[in-house]
Amino acid sequence: METADSFKFAQAVARGRTRGGRPASREAVLARLLSKRAAAHRAGMGTLERFLRLQIVWSLPIQNPDSGAAEVDPQDR
Repeated sequence: METADSFKFAQAVARGRTRGGRPASREAVLARLLSKRAAAHRAGMGTLERFLRLQIVWSLPIQNPDSGAAEVDPQDR
């Protein structure tokens, strides 16, 4: 399947989902990523699993050590 076809398919599926497939919270995003990573691991899809691990790290909340509760922008990592 070509990339353009894959993108169109993903858009069509998202239109049929509640909230367009957008998760309700950061916790929901992390839970979905962890589930997908576990499935990739079980299927022996190392490249996909590594990609998902990077997304998981990016999605984790990080606290600024100077202020305690402030979150550091993931782009600054």
